[in-house]
Amino acid sequence: MATTNIMTAKTPSRWINNIDMQKLGQHFLKNTAALEAIAEALEIKSGEVIIEIGPGHGELTVFLARAAERSGGKVVCIEKDHSLIAPLTALAEKEKLGLVTIIEGDVLKLLPDVVTAQLGRHSQYKIVGNIPYYITGKLLRVISDLESKPEQTVLLVQKEVAERICAAPPHMNRLAASVQFWAEPTIHAFVPRKDFSPPPAVDSAVIILAGKENFLKNVPPVLPAHYYRAVRTIFAQPRKKLLNNLMESTADGVKKEDVIVHLQKIGVDPGARPQNLGIDQIVAIATAPIWG
Repeated sequence: MATTNIMTAKTPSRWINNIDMQKLGQHFLKNTAALEAIAEALEIKSGEVIIEIGPGHGELTVFLARAAERSGGKVVCIEKDHSLIAPLTALAEKEKLGLVTIIEGDVLKLLPDVVTAQLGRHSQYKIVGNIPYYITGKLLRVISDLESKPEQTVLLVQKEVAERICAAPPHMNRLAASVQFWAEPTIHAFVPRKDFSPPPAVDSAVIILAGKENFLKNVPPVLPAHYYRAVRTIFAQPRKKLLNNLMESTADGVKKEDVIVHLQKIGVDPGARPQNLGIDQIVAIATAPIWG
């Protein structure tokens, strides 16, 4: 999917109120072209549930609700800021957004329960949101731990973070390795800082995380806990060689020579740097008989 730049167009002023916009680190998107691009990137299908994280003033919610209405889906919004709940509810009533449900609370705590509740009636769901930058890493980990993962996740995040998530060897990093275990990331569009109110200090990007199914065909299956343990160990000191990092967490009685042999058996160079490893290689390392 091609990456595009968003042309500036202001959201109608009736969707914006005078609530403290910087509360909870929020920067509200005012560019209708970007809002439309995010909604379109979801490709909402018949009967799907869309979970919106941090709807704010409802700028994106309206676009999502209209798309869901056309496709027979629904939108569930999770908003932490209590002062935004009443305006969101009023907006939903004014715009006649009958397919929108608003839930107050911290998405980092509520998301698993919300997903479980929605899957009781629907088989597929997607996640979308213009999220505060400071919760990006934590949110991605919460999603990665969901038993039933979203078919697709579309997030507006810091541009640099989006680029890190999409990195590949020889630029692999801990964040990319963690996300790419369960999703295939692509940058859909770049959004300049001037398209937000208030403007953040950096530019942003719309990133699409497509859920993976049977994506590792040539390596053994691995438990997520074992995979993330390997990721933490491999990237604990990114400048060090793989072998040196692994020796910090090997099982008792496993010698360096043993680790070298196991790595060579799975086709991994013991002298490789972490940034040069692919996801399939990390999975193979996670399943090797070297761990304590």
